[in-house]
Amino acid sequence: MTGKTALHSTFAGAGLALIGLGYLAAAYAAPMQPTPEQMATMEKCYGVALAGQNDCKAGPGTSCAGTSKIDYQSNSWKLVPKGTCSKITTPVGHGSLSDTNTHIPA
Repeated sequence: MTGKTALHSTFAGAGLALIGLGYLAAAYAAPMQPTPEQMATMEKCYGVALAGQNDCKAGPGTSCAGTSKIDYQSNSWKLVPKGTCSKITTPVGHGSLSDTNTHIPA
């Protein structure tokens, strides 16, 4: 293999690796739709998601997943294993199985 061919192979390999990492990052960033089997073992927990990391519902003026404006926004939820929501402690209180409307952006 000549030096020029080796250099091209190196750049091609690096390019493919970056593309692969891009797809991997997109897969983790995009909200995943849980299967019905997973949903049977999960529950919606309000007020536990960090800003922009909610699974869905974030009050008026928002569309859905990833649209919460503040950490622990009480009208946005995250899927958690059943039976764990009320045990989750945040700086503003515990998780809730319902929309409490106590910690929402102005």
